[in-house]
Amino acid sequence: MTTHILIVEDESEIADTLQYALESEGMTAHWASQGERALQLLASNHISLIILDVGLPDCNGFELLKTIRQSSELPVLMLTARSDEVDRIVGLEIGADDYVTKPFSPREVVARVKAILKRTANVAQKSGSRFKHLVAEMRIRFDDQPLELTRSEYRLLQTLLNRPGQIFSRRQLIEAVWSSHHPSDDRVIDTHVKSLRAKLKKVDPDSSPLVTHRGFGYSLEREE
Repeated sequence: MTTHILIVEDESEIADTLQYALESEGMTAHWASQGERALQLLASNHISLIILDVGLPDCNGFELLKTIRQSSELPVLMLTARSDEVDRIVGLEIGADDYVTKPFSPREVVARVKAILKRTANVAQKSGSRFKHLVAEMRIRFDDQPLELTRSEYRLLQTLLNRPGQIFSRRQLIEAVWSSHHPSDDRVIDTHVKSLRAKLKKVDPDSSPLVTHRGFGYSLEREE
């Protein structure tokens, strides 16, 4: 089955280079220079992954990602000319799977695309894990109620769910949730855990399966 990649980039030279690199690896690349056109291509093609530039002529890439996430969980690799860590963390928290800072090597982008596709396929294969009232089937249910999770929250909870009782450090969780090009601020995990706890307590106020181990990290503990 052909892998279709959508490149959302307003600079034609960059888009052409990426398209050539991707198609040299047997993928089919589609190009949109504006956000509106990108949404049209998403609706009319079987896209497997999106390469999204932060700076677009008709919209901000972060805002376009928010729009995409309202209806799609497709993997997204962001391209950015910014080196500020806050921008990278914002993109990851909104729902990006990885990012590359310009200037970059097309081979690096292709390698990251392959890694993301492999990782997301592995997540799908692992679906069906069970832990008391938590059931993972690409969506996670708690007490038989589906949790509305971001992609990062899903991966974080899935990682803990796959190894109940194991204590994960913040750095281990960051590497599990994102790829090797992840935020260096470990506090991003604390933010996601806080959000997850709030969503779990909304379903069952008396339940607290997410446990903090001060100085070590987090685990998902069995409840009697």
